[in-house]
Amino acid sequence: MRRTVYNEDHEAFRETIRAFIETEVVPVYDEWYAAGQAPRDFYYKLGELGIFGINVPEEFGGAGLDTHKFEAVLYEETSRAGVSFGGSGVHVLLALPYIKMLADDEQKKRYLPKFVTGEEMWALAMTEPGTGSDVAGMKTTAKLSEDGTHYVLNGAKTFITGGVHADRVIVCARTSAPSAEDRRFGISLFAVDTKSEGYSIGRKLDKLGLRTSDTAELAFVDVKVPVEDLLGEENKGFYYLGQNLPSERWGIAFGAYAQAKAAVRFAQQYVQERTVFGKPVAHFQNTKFELAACQAEVDAAEAVADRALEALDASELSPAEAASAKLFCTEVAHRVIDRCLQLHGGYGYMNEYPIARLYADNRVNRIYGGTSEVMKSIIAKSMGL
Repeated sequence: MRRTVYNEDHEAFRETIRAFIETEVVPVYDEWYAAGQAPRDFYYKLGELGIFGINVPEEFGGAGLDTHKFEAVLYEETSRAGVSFGGSGVHVLLALPYIKMLADDEQKKRYLPKFVTGEEMWALAMTEPGTGSDVAGMKTTAKLSEDGTHYVLNGAKTFITGGVHADRVIVCARTSAPSAEDRRFGISLFAVDTKSEGYSIGRKLDKLGLRTSDTAELAFVDVKVPVEDLLGEENKGFYYLGQNLPSERWGIAFGAYAQAKAAVRFAQQYVQERTVFGKPVAHFQNTKFELAACQAEVDAAEAVADRALEALDASELSPAEAASAKLFCTEVAHRVIDRCLQLHGGYGYMNEYPIARLYADNRVNRIYGGTSEVMKSIIAKSMGL
């Protein structure tokens, strides 16, 4: 089945990325894995490659494009090689949309040139130790000073991807108490400089998967945030967060599909090389049937992911459609990767094999960006249930 989402520019980009991964990532990836993060200078290389500037206006040093298709190619190529680009994904997929949507001209001049080069890496701090999916229940506060020059930020965040290396973090905090009519009222967004006094990084969290992506706890004790770093209007933060959730969930869906596709590739290679009872594992009917079933699921996930990509680029991806794509693609990836690991036998459980790392990396897809249960609730609501 011929895909129609990509053109020659995307395929040329794919060749560049594939070569970059082979020379700059694969040889040192085991070192990153052992260290639990990609080195900070790697992000400068991504900046030089132009990855951070694809969707940034030309006046700020970017390419000025308005598409997620290059991100899609990145998902496919990193998964194909069994690697990741550390915590850089949140820099582009999560942080950039807020800067483009909410920053005024003065803020864009300050933020975007350094964003493009990787000089300032960004992260998003939404989740708190006691809230999880209940964003409206956050306790972090930002109170305006008496002279009106800055906000005083106090609180804590957890599960912050890219939090260790981040130079700026978009922090969600309460500037007002929830209203009687709407408990989601009162949240605001701030572009916080991580060098600010009172800002601290707690533990670098020890995760099951995504070992090369730094994830941290953050704490704020009387952090002074200049009013010039408020993003958008006060108390509208929950609305802004909702605006960007479809693109975030598309990213998780597409990434999951790419992982499932890679799993089939890894398994296909392995069963052709591995010999059991004097025959390649690929010779047995069970192997053929298992891989055929996995390929059929990957084909379906690809169609769903591509359709969501086209809708996102056309600014037509609804919250329910994004939830549906995330639910379907992440559940497919879960099943496919598990079956492909099984075909590896005992070696599938060894971290030296990419399928093992993929198995661990994939598990969080059904949790972050909204759990599968939350996705089902969104879809059911859209059905009038």
